[in-house]
Amino acid sequence: MTEQNQKQLGKTLWAIADQLRGAMDADDFRDYMLSFLFLRYLSDNYEAAAKKELGGDYPANIDSAVATPLQLWYEGNQDDVPEFEKQMRRKVHYVIEPQHLWSSIAKMARTQDAELLHILQAGFKYIETESFQSTFQGLFSEIDLASPKLGKNYTERNSKLCTIIQKIAEGLAEFSTDVDSLGDAYEYLIGQFAAGSGKKAGEFYTPQQISDILSSIVTLDSQEPKMGVKQRLERVMDFACGSGSLLLNVRKRMGPHGIGKIYGQEKNITTYNLARMNMLLHGVKDTEFEIFHGDTLTNDWEMLRELNPAKKPAFDAIVANPPFSYRWESSGTLADDVRFKNYGLAPKSAADFAFLLHGFHFLKDDGVMAIILPHGVLFRGGAEEKIRTKLLKDGHIDTVIGLPSNLFYSTGIPVCILVLKKCKKPDDVLFINAADHFAKGKRQNQLTDENIAKIIRTYQTREPEDRYARCVDMSEIEKNDYNLNISRYISTAIGEVEIDLKAVHAELLSLDQKIKATTAHHNEFLKELGLPLLP
Repeated sequence: MTEQNQKQLGKTLWAIADQLRGAMDADDFRDYMLSFLFLRYLSDNYEAAAKKELGGDYPANIDSAVATPLQLWYEGNQDDVPEFEKQMRRKVHYVIEPQHLWSSIAKMARTQDAELLHILQAGFKYIETESFQSTFQGLFSEIDLASPKLGKNYTERNSKLCTIIQKIAEGLAEFSTDVDSLGDAYEYLIGQFAAGSGKKAGEFYTPQQISDILSSIVTLDSQEPKMGVKQRLERVMDFACGSGSLLLNVRKRMGPHGIGKIYGQEKNITTYNLARMNMLLHGVKDTEFEIFHGDTLTNDWEMLRELNPAKKPAFDAIVANPPFSYRWESSGTLADDVRFKNYGLAPKSAADFAFLLHGFHFLKDDGVMAIILPHGVLFRGGAEEKIRTKLLKDGHIDTVIGLPSNLFYSTGIPVCILVLKKCKKPDDVLFINAADHFAKGKRQNQLTDENIAKIIRTYQTREPEDRYARCVDMSEIEKNDYNLNISRYISTAIGEVEIDLKAVHAELLSLDQKIKATTAHHNEFLKELGLPLLP
């Protein structure tokens, strides 16, 4: 499917969402829309694999109004079903019962079947608890099929669902040949819903352009970025993963064979479910990712609480877009937490450095971490100054990238990207001031492909450029009391052009002579005509 068709698919689905939303707000309807898209993806993938597995035994040329091919095969080969499902679990990692497949659900919607709601509920429960080798408990917990927003009673709710599903099925029909594109449509819809959600969007959506910068940085060689992309990343983590787009972007750059396993953590239950669906929608097998629902700051993920240094999990690449200046309970017990005790606690009013230190603690010695933070972390005093100073003295802050304001749906403030490494070669910090390099949009500013490429190229080469990039020695940063405000190191002011007085004087004399010659020539004509001469 071409990029144009992918965009058209996204727009088609968004138009359906806009048309059918009714009494629901965008956030509520998002959960229904994305869940049905997810079911469609799983079903298409499963039916294609079943057709390949069954070969000539797969029913062909049947009346889809009567039954689906897999339904017919199940009914006629009940003794063979257990072995077939065992094979499917081995090859595609999951099983969906024929009556729960999208094709069956869409057929029920088309005929306004009164049992659709019951079948859908059963199908969602089966996918959560039995479809996969690992359970996805609560995957559809945000979709309330008994919601009064769908209707006052079962009949009204069933009818509304039939309408929604039928419209989605019709919208998807012309795009049915390429299941991979549904992952892109899912991402497009998340972005559209984010645009309509305002500040709430910050909880689950990192704009694609910023995601591109972070994922590009962490996939490059950590010690010699100019050498290009690493051959393999064994473990990648995003501890505030939202819908998982950052992790998927890293995986896309590395290719499915260039990455081991991806790990994410998310506190918001709705967003946590979005992330799990998003992984599966993009062809990431359930054994290739792990998303944990929990609080990053209190570190309640058992895997990350390992006290034995030899067993402590460590990651080749860490990316994150945590909530900006989040208020948190920095209690006394956390002061002794292994993540913070060497640096101190971030203030209660802003957990930015708490998030940063959490991720940094789990970074491999040869790993790279790229995190989006508000500009305040570069210069704020107090506890944050102490943390920033120690990170700089220990040589862990590699690059500071200043980005334009108004890039996010959730806030208009300018942000920065900090690149951190436990072991880095240069004894300096690279500053990139990209704040003025963007394209102005209607609602949000945009980073163009050229803007993004310039940032990545500068990070790779560390080459200076007036008013844009400069490597600053630690001695200069020390003189500035470890303040990283970009304007202290890169001047954006355009100096006044120096005037050459001799050259200007010569030019004025030349102009004066030309004026006198032209006036004399003109007076000759006036004299012939008997008119008054010019002075």
